[in-house]
Amino acid sequence: MAELRPPGLGAYLNRHPEVEIVIFAGKGGLGKTTSSSALAYYASQHLGKKTLLFSTDPQASLSDIWERNFYGQGEVEILPNLYVVEIDADRRVADYQASIKQKIKDMYGLDEVPKEIEEYIDSTSAEPAMYESATYDAMAELVRKKEYNLYIFDMPPFGHGVRMIAMADILSKWVEKITEARSKVAEYDAVAATLKGEKGREDEVLAELQDIHQQIKNFTDLITNRKRTAFFMVLIPEKMAIVDTERALSMFASLGMEMSGLVVNQVYPQSLLNDPQTSDYLRHRVAMQQQYLAEIARKFGDRVQAVVPMFTREPKGVDMIRQTAEALVEAPLVVQY
Repeated sequence: MAELRPPGLGAYLNRHPEVEIVIFAGKGGLGKTTSSSALAYYASQHLGKKTLLFSTDPQASLSDIWERNFYGQGEVEILPNLYVVEIDADRRVADYQASIKQKIKDMYGLDEVPKEIEEYIDSTSAEPAMYESATYDAMAELVRKKEYNLYIFDMPPFGHGVRMIAMADILSKWVEKITEARSKVAEYDAVAATLKGEKGREDEVLAELQDIHQQIKNFTDLITNRKRTAFFMVLIPEKMAIVDTERALSMFASLGMEMSGLVVNQVYPQSLLNDPQTSDYLRHRVAMQQQYLAEIARKFGDRVQAVVPMFTREPKGVDMIRQTAEALVEAPLVVQY
């Protein structure tokens, strides 16, 4: 009989003390929020790290798990050294649109934004990428302040966090192209001003574009830096989750990145197979999981950093989060298959 004996996320943090950002990625409903909350609890309460736990889930999953309302309330301290942010992405998009309109008015000395431009800006709120841009912008802004020792991000299930990185690269190149075009305009303006004997003025639009581009680059460089940022994917011992994990690993490889590790969640104790009190339904579920755990061990091997059991009740509230932290970080489940 073989064993899956993961070291736990505590061992990973000990081996990588320079890690500043931890990102939990994967499909919805598999335990990303639980895992991120558990690690945040451990880092803040046992390692003494000032920790920020961040989520953009529109379902307010962090509020649900911690049994408190954080949604749209900014940075909330819930325990010593532990702060939570659960952004209202819709409100952030609206604020972002308002700031764009104000910048247009300020830069061009307008009392009102032209109607056709305002309609275009308003229409962007319906674009899916706008939500992701708001998420990315919020993450970058929090990290840029450098107020915490550790940032833990519970990512929404868009492309395992990989799409976020790809989008950042696309956005960076797009801003770079616009900046190049604006630079040409600035050159022509400077030549025209010289010919007229006028003093050229600073191009505020160009300065703004250059600042945006630098901010995107700085944050993208950080989250793709394997020494400072760790990506963990959460899965459960089921076929589709295994297939999805394989795809995610391939997506990471295509970007020249590597997943830091995998967390296998919701694992039933093998002892239930031999317990006469176990129902046939549950026994079949445990047997099925044993097959998939063997497949996980065969396909992913030492990528598995932790195995978390299926608890007898939902992992909600501080006490259950503490128990989850122990399983995730200190004493991950050893699985025989």
